[in-house]
Amino acid sequence: MSPDDFAYPIAPEARASYPSLAGKRVLITGGGSGIGAGVVEGFVRQGAHVTFFDIAEDDSRQLVEDLAGVGPTPVFRRVDLTDIAALQSAIAQAGEFDVLVNNAASDDRHTIEQVDEAYWDNRMGVNLRHLFFAAQAVIPGMKARGHGVIVNMGSISWHLALEELTLYQTAKAAIEGLTRSFARELGGDGIRSVCVIPGNVRTPRQLKWYTPEGEAEIVKAQCLNGRLVAGDIAAMILFLASDDARLVTGHSFFVDAGWR
Repeated sequence: MSPDDFAYPIAPEARASYPSLAGKRVLITGGGSGIGAGVVEGFVRQGAHVTFFDIAEDDSRQLVEDLAGVGPTPVFRRVDLTDIAALQSAIAQAGEFDVLVNNAASDDRHTIEQVDEAYWDNRMGVNLRHLFFAAQAVIPGMKARGHGVIVNMGSISWHLALEELTLYQTAKAAIEGLTRSFARELGGDGIRSVCVIPGNVRTPRQLKWYTPEGEAEIVKAQCLNGRLVAGDIAAMILFLASDDARLVTGHSFFVDAGWR
């Protein structure tokens, strides 16, 4: 596969610009590849100062290299998000943030019969727990400045009840509830909380699960033709993080080409 197979088809000069994002400090989890890399690129192009966490060192360092000269150089830090103490320590060392994008997740397939307590705890750690504790760590700084945005990444999978994703879907359904709770608890401090729900996004990881025939079936089930790429998801996140969305909070936003 060529990188062009995953490229956003809208030229950088034709994309929306959000002056309010310039200079903002943004933290993105799981930013080294896939959707996360697209989100990192999007914020860098807006002039934001991006820090991203990941455990995929090669992909992450390559991303930093690829974005040289595009905007402020993003900062990569290797952080295992299942280690909450390490996660919160890394956030404290990095400083305060205006925007948190809770992106990291892993959609491993499994049957109900294969799940034991250890696997349950691992999947909740990978797909749910760190979102709360990352937010907990950035909230004091946001409160002190009287503003902030928390963007949580959901998934269309549980809305469609896809097979062999029970634990992933359980975590992703909970994230929508977490988003609503944050919105109510933090709105008085000027902090917004939103959830973005991608459809099936064409990334190298997703192509592990789908044949060309499977991809064609997905497109057929969508209202719109074409394959979503990371840039499509980033476009929604950039809007929601900007001041243009100043009174948008507590809700989930689908970017799925109408997949039903």
